[in-house]
Amino acid sequence: MNIIVNGQIMQIEDSLNRVDKLLHSFNLQVKTVVVELNRQILTREYHETTALRDGDRIEIVHFVGGG
Repeated sequence: MNIIVNGQIMQIEDSLNRVDKLLHSFNLQVKTVVVELNRQILTREYHETTALRDGDRIEIVHFVGGG
């Protein structure tokens, strides 16, 4: 399936068919992230139940601590 992640076209495996699975593949599941799917903010409680479809546009922002 082809999706757009942070402005980059990516071909991902069909098994990465939910937002939580995609975040896990990027090793972002335990970090604080903001996810926008097709221009709608997606809160954490919906990551496990929101399906990804061919052509979806997803923006992922994660926060990094430091000083």
